[in-house]
Amino acid sequence: MIEFNQKEIDFLESLEEARIATSHNDIPHVKPVSFVFCDNVIVVATDYNTRTFSNIKSNPNTGIVIDAYKSGNHKAICIQGKTEIVENGPEFKKLYDIFYKKFEWVQKDPWNENEAPFLKMIPRNKVSWGFS
Repeated sequence: MIEFNQKEIDFLESLEEARIATSHNDIPHVKPVSFVFCDNVIVVATDYNTRTFSNIKSNPNTGIVIDAYKSGNHKAICIQGKTEIVENGPEFKKLYDIFYKKFEWVQKDPWNENEAPFLKMIPRNKVSWGFS
């Protein structure tokens, strides 16, 4: 697993939206997602009936881009890694509690174990810019 410096951690913890990339049959699929950064991993909530979920089941290699664009001051972190599916148990509860505290949409539309999984991306590579 790779490490993030403090500026990158602060940046990742300050944002809510990213773009996740998965693939099936060598066809890329990219979509915006809500995420949290905790314990040096990126966590995304999804539904079972999504292309993202089915792609990860067959190919856990994923990419994610988290960025904030301001002309002349673009900051971004591009991460590649392997993604694990978390559907229940103590880890699910921990991740759910983090999402519940961070996102109003989770509070308005809660779910239980085995109703919608979390995708836990373990970073294997990263590149970032705008943090000097």
